[in-house]
This record gives sequence, structure tokens and C-alpha cells, in this order.
Amino acid sequence: MWQHSALSDQSLFSLIHAGRITLGGYSPNKIYGLLSCKSGKRMKKQNRVFFENINAAVDAGYRPCGHCMKLEFKLWKSKQ
Repeated sequence: MWQHSALSDQSLFSLIHAGRITLGGYSPNKIYGLLSCKSGKRMKKQNRVFFENINAAVDAGYRPCGHCMKLEFKLWKSKQ
């Protein structure tokens, strides 16, 4: 997991381009989603984290976004 506030713009771009970052997360509510999610693009930089994959996000205790990951969210919700 990477904190957005700890990354420079150049290193963030490099990690995304290399495929090491594929998901973004909202740390106060522990929600993860796609980098292209409208909800994720609106959050403050200090609240944003990045993950390499779904397993890393789930291991950190995050749940799927209900907007951009509808299927994953439904599966998560059915297990609650």
C-alpha cells in the first residue's frame, strides 16, 4: 500500500505505468476501487492510498467501491 501524499507525481506515474499500482483507496472508510472511478478522483490527496491488486486491498481491510466495482461490492455485501 502506498500513501498518495508520500509519492511525488513522477514516482506515482512510474508505478502506474509499470503496473505496480492498479487500484486506489479511500483510507478513512477503507474503500478501494478503480483508478478511473469518479468517486476516487474527488478525494483529498491525504486520504488516498494505492494498491497493487485486490488481494493487497482486502488484506489491508478495505472493501470494494459500490460505484466502480458493482459486482465485487455485491459479493462483498452478500458475505456481510
